[in-house]
Amino acid sequence: MKKSVLMLLTVSTLMTAIPVQATQQATERRDARDIRQDTRQDSRQAKQDCRQGVFGNADCRQDHRENKQDGRDAARDVKY
Repeated sequence: MKKSVLMLLTVSTLMTAIPVQATQQATERRDARDIRQDTRQDSRQAKQDCRQGVFGNADCRQDHRENKQDGRDAARDVKY
């Protein structure tokens, strides 16, 4: 009898802990996705501004890549 009560208590505890963890992970994923989306928009705008300047297209592409990579790194920091 005691063993079944203990198992029931353990199962109910685990069932309440799993949704909290899943919700936290979903929030972290959403935050990371938002950072990446904002980075993409900022990077596109920076690339357009660069193309209108005196820089070559290769320099603009490199800046665009670096901006996106920085955004990915920031998203990883939030997520992990």
